[in-house]
Amino acid sequence: MSTDLIWFKSSDSEGEGECLEVALPWTKSSHSGDQGGECLEIAPTSTTIHIRDSKNPTGPTITLSSPAWTAFLPHVTT
Repeated sequence: MSTDLIWFKSSDSEGEGECLEVALPWTKSSHSGDQGGECLEIAPTSTTIHIRDSKNPTGPTITLSSPAWTAFLPHVTT
């Protein structure tokens, strides 16, 4: 399990004034191996699920609402 925290500035923060940074605790999928294959990490919050490629932690992420994540899970194959 990854314990990396990735900090990012809130979209409500502007310029040099007050700003807020948040960190997401990323967890690597138990189905991801150590051989560099398909590796998925998620960072759940109370309202969203953030998804990223563990091989590219600073790369793009996908954010789904909790209901969208719940609807997606039955379609995932192992």
